[in-house]
Amino acid sequence: MGAMTHNPIRHITIDAHDPLKIAQFWAQVTGYLLDEESDSEEALLASPFPQAPGLLFIAVPEGKTVKNRLHLDIEPPTGTRDEFVETMLASGATIHEDHRKPDGKGWVTMRDPEGNEFCVERSAAERTDD
Repeated sequence: MGAMTHNPIRHITIDAHDPLKIAQFWAQVTGYLLDEESDSEEALLASPFPQAPGLLFIAVPEGKTVKNRLHLDIEPPTGTRDEFVETMLASGATIHEDHRKPDGKGWVTMRDPEGNEFCVERSAAERTDD
């Protein structure tokens, strides 16, 4: 296989009961833009960053029943981890496991409104203090 000239991952696909609703939640998390052709069967968030994969939400009838085998680790683009966690709580996420440590390190495992796990790490500015 030859050298890659671009990122081969086009989309990260996530099952959903309500693709539009969950895509709107993830647009707040990521800053990605909702594709105008998104509908109740399929909703796409396009990355504003070159060669970063989009997030594609597909309607499925079954609910989530077990832990995700894949999840996204989110680095807040501005502010702190804790501020971002509060913003996500206000947007409908819940805390699943809190791994924050007294020294300020650690992360928070959260669930989106449909139960998909994601982790909120410290921001880049917070990590420079290590």
